[in-house]
Amino acid sequence: METTTRPRNSPPPPPPKPKNKTQNGSEHHQSSYHEDVAANNNYNNNNNNNDIDSFNLRSSKKITSKNTTSNNNNNNYYLSVPPSDEQVVMTPKGKTSNSTVILIERKLVEEVSDRVHVAGGDHQGIIINKDIVKDQKSAKVVPHLTLEFRVFLVSSKTEQHTQESRTLRFWFRDWLKDGELKAQIAQDFFRELVTPKEFPRDYVGFIKKIMKLMQKGYNEIQSIEIELRILEQTSAPPSRPPRPGHLIYCFRDIDSRYCRGLSGSAVSIENDEFEIIPLTPEKILELIEQAYPNPVAVDDLARDYGWPESEVYTIILSLQQRGLIKAMEFNSFTRIHHEDKEIKVVKQMPTIASNKQPTIAIITAQYCEKIAVDSMLENKETFVRYTTVGESNVYTLGNIGAHRIVSTKLPSVGSSREASIAAGNTCTRLLGTFQKVDYVFIVGVAGGIPHYTDYKKHVRLGDVVVSSIPSDHSFINGESKEKPYCYVYSDGEEFKTFYPVNPCLQEIAKSLQGPIDGKKPWESYFEEGLIHLKEKIENDFTRPAANTDKLYMNIGNRDVIEVNHPMPLDTTDASEVPTIRLHTGPIGSGYELIKSDTLRTDFAKRYGLLATDVEFNSVLDSIVGNCRDSFMLVKGISDYKDGTTTKKWQNYASLAAASVMKSIICAMDAPTNV
Repeated sequence: METTTRPRNSPPPPPPKPKNKTQNGSEHHQSSYHEDVAANNNYNNNNNNNDIDSFNLRSSKKITSKNTTSNNNNNNYYLSVPPSDEQVVMTPKGKTSNSTVILIERKLVEEVSDRVHVAGGDHQGIIINKDIVKDQKSAKVVPHLTLEFRVFLVSSKTEQHTQESRTLRFWFRDWLKDGELKAQIAQDFFRELVTPKEFPRDYVGFIKKIMKLMQKGYNEIQSIEIELRILEQTSAPPSRPPRPGHLIYCFRDIDSRYCRGLSGSAVSIENDEFEIIPLTPEKILELIEQAYPNPVAVDDLARDYGWPESEVYTIILSLQQRGLIKAMEFNSFTRIHHEDKEIKVVKQMPTIASNKQPTIAIITAQYCEKIAVDSMLENKETFVRYTTVGESNVYTLGNIGAHRIVSTKLPSVGSSREASIAAGNTCTRLLGTFQKVDYVFIVGVAGGIPHYTDYKKHVRLGDVVVSSIPSDHSFINGESKEKPYCYVYSDGEEFKTFYPVNPCLQEIAKSLQGPIDGKKPWESYFEEGLIHLKEKIENDFTRPAANTDKLYMNIGNRDVIEVNHPMPLDTTDASEVPTIRLHTGPIGSGYELIKSDTLRTDFAKRYGLLATDVEFNSVLDSIVGNCRDSFMLVKGISDYKDGTTTKKWQNYASLAAASVMKSIICAMDAPTNV
């Protein structure tokens, strides 16, 4: 969040915490809001006119006296109504050729200037200064919070598209000291401001809605400065970025939106979209990696995606020639592991000596996750059991510090019944095969839950979230007041929570968040893993460019606005922000909730989620059912959905998660049961 950016002029000192006062009157003059405010903007928006009449000030009035008692003891700021002896005042602060600055603040009635316009009717209590205030006598004050986002405006005359940056700078009442509460209030104010069904589509509506929100609630906010700045003009806005490797077709008609499917190649993803998945070598390799260790048959690929079988086979042969896949029985193929020479294909797992039995199991779901985890192991040995009936299994044995490890990859994971059963069975087979396992890690990628105003709570790409109780969970004498949870699953109707009997892994993770001299331990492990992978495989596990981490907010009708990432209080330099930040908090899943931006936001807010992923409830059911008392999910953030929508950040996020996992394991006590 940008907190060192200083406004051109700061608002006057806030009034004291409101007490009962008598309002004094002041004259105002006839004019319109549009003439005095919109005219100060550096561009014309012809869509404003329809919104002006209801906000016009056309007759002189006196502000009458009225004794009122304010209620500032309400802890719920949604219901915190401002006192009636204050007015919401809008003051134009100046403009340049490409920017406009406006201050909206609360003032006691006797402090309001004579040269003002006073709104009536539904807008009673809103005042607009007639004169532009270029300078203020008060010293400059750094805003408590700053939030910036970008929108595209369209001229109805020229159809020219203008990209505009809108910056909101917040100041709060003197009596509000809680920094986290300030950030939460600012975020909720912003969410209400850009509510999809009521998002102001023009300049006047945007300013008006801010004033109305301050008039009817959010009493903790003292003032907001708005800076509108033109960035560029184009003939058309940038298209909504599609997922790599997909073509998106949108069909619309006058009265409704609908989607059409073409054979097996179309998958509905929104109410008005469908995807056609093109046949490419990258897509074929991705599908084979997803199924690993299960082999994939050529005819299954062709049938499932509506591709010509001959073309699929041609691509398969090219991948085989490149040494990426190998042929198996029944015209099926599987991925060649980068350490394939060390892999042993077996019909049954060999007997393992007692002192080499693993005590920690690591479960992954994607191929890049398995590779990242294995890069953290020493003295590796991999066993694969292929089968044409049921699920194949892959187990990699190795060491991390004093601990013996076994890692595996689920052949499938997701919301389908088949995937859920297969994932649960794989976990049960793992724990049955290695019965000395006491600790289970689920390591991989997930989607982050962004916070638009609070850097400490903001989860962005490349960060790592470990499953733990919410930060605001209540304890009395060390005992929880309510049932704790670290993972929440929803099938769309009911919610199921999970929490380990022994949360020792969560306690270690929290201890790693504390001050550590020098580099965080996972930073060194990440660098070591990156060097190892560069020597072994072609896949790129380095951090993607910063400009690929775009933060968007859905405002409905398929429209999105770009929001700047919040920054820490002590810097505005993004290069000073740690590349891998560790967060502890709950993780959630549920296809019906995750696919909708609105439902996902509500789900996250209800349970305090920091991330959401594909559904691991069957895996957790197996862990709990097999009486493993300590488990943890460690998730690197690769998108803002569920970790599967784009591959750009998956490799890096997987390696970041594996590095944090290794840090936690190295902080554990050495095993005593082997």
